[in-house]
Amino acid sequence: MRAACAALGAALTLGAAHAGAVPLLSEVFYDATGSDDGQSFVEIWGAPGTSLDGLTIEAINGAGGAVTHTLALTGTIGASGVFVVADGVAAGGTSVANADLILDFDFQNGPDSVLLRSATSILDAVGYGVFAAGDVFAGEGSPTVDPAAGSSIARRFANVDTNDNAADWLGGAPTPGVVALAPVPEASVLALLAPAALLLVRRRSSARVD
Repeated sequence: MRAACAALGAALTLGAAHAGAVPLLSEVFYDATGSDDGQSFVEIWGAPGTSLDGLTIEAINGAGGAVTHTLALTGTIGASGVFVVADGVAAGGTSVANADLILDFDFQNGPDSVLLRSATSILDAVGYGVFAAGDVFAGEGSPTVDPAAGSSIARRFANVDTNDNAADWLGGAPTPGVVALAPVPEASVLALLAPAALLLVRRRSSARVD
């Protein structure tokens, strides 16, 4: 019985880890209704306990490709699996709910891109808006939408990355610190449960007394 329960736990963990071990960008809010001061945020999804020390978030201008912001990250992803980097107001603090780290930034509206980087590589990237010929798209696949003011861009499922922003991201109401996760595929659960169930049957059979 314990083996079966352990296999079920492994299946649930697998179902929530389609993206692999690296953290992912899960939501970006860059255009509030009215002033952006203290409203913007970048949300990161990853395994609880993952250190973000040494990682950076870069904003890339679609017109020419210049880096407009570089945010140095510190801290650790908490038990929720979500880490929110929020823009601070001049007087201190932020209007963003569930903020884990407060920095000073104001990303541009699209077409632009946001990258999550380590010291040696790009871990994740999203580009949003309509990129004209000659613009610099630094995201993955095709860009996602540039929604109206007051809306953010977010992954359909925070733990799924197909390397195509148009497929993975959509616009909607901002939800800092709250993510949707892909459901556990039934086939994956059954595949992991089968060996444990077979082992349980064998143990019970060997324990019978004729």
